[in-house]
Amino acid sequence: MEELVKLARETVKEYLKTKKVKIKELEKFREKRGVFVSIHTYPEKELRGCIGFPYPEHPVYKAVQLAAIEAAFKDPRFPPLEEDELNEIIFEVSILTEPKECSQEKIKKEDGVIIEHGLNKGLFLPQVWEQIPDKKLFLCNLCWKAGLPENYLQDKKTKFYRFSVEAFTEVEPNGKIERLRV
Repeated sequence: MEELVKLARETVKEYLKTKKVKIKELEKFREKRGVFVSIHTYPEKELRGCIGFPYPEHPVYKAVQLAAIEAAFKDPRFPPLEEDELNEIIFEVSILTEPKECSQEKIKKEDGVIIEHGLNKGLFLPQVWEQIPDKKLFLCNLCWKAGLPENYLQDKKTKFYRFSVEAFTEVEPNGKIERLRV
């Protein structure tokens, strides 16, 4: 999995030089899985971009590269990444289990969660529990992210899905890679 974190960084670095996405195939990562790439500032660890695919649409190697480009250059919450930031950011890759529908009551603090109501959807990776450990507040913020008022938590048409992740991150830019405990 460490290879995937390095692949995310290499993909962004290459794109900054060429402005092209050239997907590098990695035979051992051909399985289709949901994937998210998160970029954080270093050493502050403030979010700088996070995009992914919650469902298994692509082989892992392709999903990591596509998500890395999206997180670095197309996350609408942040300006596109600049080349001079490369040594001031760390990359994190999360590989998801298939999201399964569940009741709100079954959601645990180690779960990633998707909320869905009509066309509105929002997703929090399990890592978000570190910033929002209170379950009610976590779910209210997830509603907000999905563009839903918090009273939709009680709406019978609102669906919840939970999943878990295997996540790996750089400890420092271009540095050692560790597995996150999530």
